[in-house]
Amino acid sequence: MAAKHNITLAIEGTLLKRARALAARRGLSVSALLADELRALIAEDAAYASAERTAAGLLQDGLPLDGARITDRAALHDRHRVR
Repeated sequence: MAAKHNITLAIEGTLLKRARALAARRGLSVSALLADELRALIAEDAAYASAERTAAGLLQDGLPLDGARITDRAALHDRHRVR
């Protein structure tokens, strides 16, 4: 098990009271409740960053649509085939 570190947290009294009640309903301490929530936030952030990298890669490489790659602007706007 990893070493734990104490931190100081300043919150309003009413928020602390509600956090204690929530932690008690879940059978946790306020410290454990906060640690669980921080783990969830960090995991969510890591998943988002991974999805963002994947999306950026897809945008950079393009999607394989099995069509011809057009690199010439004139060819892109050539409409002689539709007349």
